[in-house]
Amino acid sequence: MGTIVVGDWVEVIDETIKGKVVGVTGKQITITTEDGFLLEFEVSQLVKTEGEIKVTNYEAYQVKQQKKIPPKKATQKRKPKERNAPRMEVDLHVHQLTTSTKGMTNHDMLNLQLETAKRQLEFAIRKRIPKVIFIHGVGEGVLKTELNYLFKKYPVDFYDADYQKYGLGATEVFIYQNL
Repeated sequence: MGTIVVGDWVEVIDETIKGKVVGVTGKQITITTEDGFLLEFEVSQLVKTEGEIKVTNYEAYQVKQQKKIPPKKATQKRKPKERNAPRMEVDLHVHQLTTSTKGMTNHDMLNLQLETAKRQLEFAIRKRIPKVIFIHGVGEGVLKTELNYLFKKYPVDFYDADYQKYGLGATEVFIYQNL
C-alpha cells in the first residue's frame, strides 16, 4: 500500500474511524475525521485507502496480521469482592456538605444531611445504581436513626456497611431495580 503521507485517506484498523491525513511526525499520524475531529494514531494502527474506497474488515484483518500488531489486552477480571463493591459512596459529614457551619443549629445541620441523603438516594434510584454507602459517622446516633426512618420510605434494604472498611459509621443501601 505504501507510505502514508499528508493528503492520504486512512482508516483505523480496529475502529470505525476514517479520515484524511493532515500531519506526519515520525510514526505519529494526525488525521481529521469525517466529523472534523483531529486525532493522532501510530502508523501501525492505520490502513491507507484510496479516496472513498472502503476497506473491508477482512482486508483490515490481513493488514493487521502482516504488521503483527499485538491484540488488545483483555480487561482485567475483578475479584468477586470488588465486583460486589458499592458503586457509590455519599459522605454525610457536615464539613463535606458545606463550607461553613457558622450560624447553623444542630437541627439545620441534620436537615442538610437528610436532604443530601434523600437527593442522593433518589439519584441512585433514577440511575439504577444498585448499592450506595451512606457514611454518617458514629456520634450519638441521631443521623443514623433519621436515615433508617428515611430509607423505610423507599424500595430498599439497608444494613450496616462493611465493618472493616467503615467501622460502625456507615450504612449500605441495596436498591431494588425491578419494581
